[in-house]
Amino acid sequence: MNSLKKLLLGDQGLVVIFAVAFVIVSIFVPNFLTERNMLGLLQSVVTIGIVACTMMFCLASRDFDLSVGSTVAFSGMIAVMVSNASGSIVLGLLAALLAGSVVGLVNGVVIAKFRINALITTLATMQIVRGLALIASDGRAVGINDPAFYQLALSRIFSIPTPIWIMILLFLVFGFILNRTVFGKNTLAIGGNPEASRLAGVNVVRMRIWIFALQGLVCAIAGILLASRITSGQPNAATGLELSVISACVLGGVSLAGGRAAMTGVIVGVLIMGIAENVMNLLNIQAFYQYVVRGLILLLAVLLDNLRTTAAGRGRAA
Repeated sequence: MNSLKKLLLGDQGLVVIFAVAFVIVSIFVPNFLTERNMLGLLQSVVTIGIVACTMMFCLASRDFDLSVGSTVAFSGMIAVMVSNASGSIVLGLLAALLAGSVVGLVNGVVIAKFRINALITTLATMQIVRGLALIASDGRAVGINDPAFYQLALSRIFSIPTPIWIMILLFLVFGFILNRTVFGKNTLAIGGNPEASRLAGVNVVRMRIWIFALQGLVCAIAGILLASRITSGQPNAATGLELSVISACVLGGVSLAGGRAAMTGVIVGVLIMGIAENVMNLLNIQAFYQYVVRGLILLLAVLLDNLRTTAAGRGRAA
């Protein structure tokens, strides 16, 4: 029993749970393993997966960002509106990337420099940025004038949609940054003990600002791809995204107490979130019940995080 508990709470535990769940779903849910459904599943988690790449760093450094959904919607709006106004898709994309980065930078400066709680700061920017998106569009969706904008989401490489390749690329890039660079090691060090990191020479304030700036930049990438996929800039897009992303990260072993993260775990967490929603859609479960399931997944993620933290504490004490 103890060995089973250690396996489930260890680094490989989530992979085992995912593999078992995948086999069960493949057997009992009709059409789940079809190529069309698998590609649809991966496309459905692109936004969550991309944003989770940097939310992992926020959580690992003892912070989190509740403004990611609003930033995704706002960046998508900026990309569409600037592209329409200027006639240049490239200019629209650059404006969106800049807008997302600025939102992240503001979050980082307020949290790190002025030492305002991340919950309050990002809750405030969540409202502000969503409000700006609604004001800029007068509360309505903004259609895309240039059909070439759609190709960001519709184009394929080796029969796989481009957004999926972008998500995979970001998984690889941020996985490398976490595991193989000083930036990644310092992020985990800050989450483990910010004061000890500062005394060891790590510029904690600058690190936290960079993490939030990267979060904003990645949200902009997700917003651009989402706007291309839904063929318009939607001021109400990505509502509730922050909870899904945090759930995926925590399910994937990223500690809410900071200091622990692994990209492989985050990828599995993202896929679990996607499979849960995909199965509910295949089984024609009403959207009302899907909210309940998402909430239960979030509770399960926090419970697992608590059990992992407790187990790790006992391991160190022993």
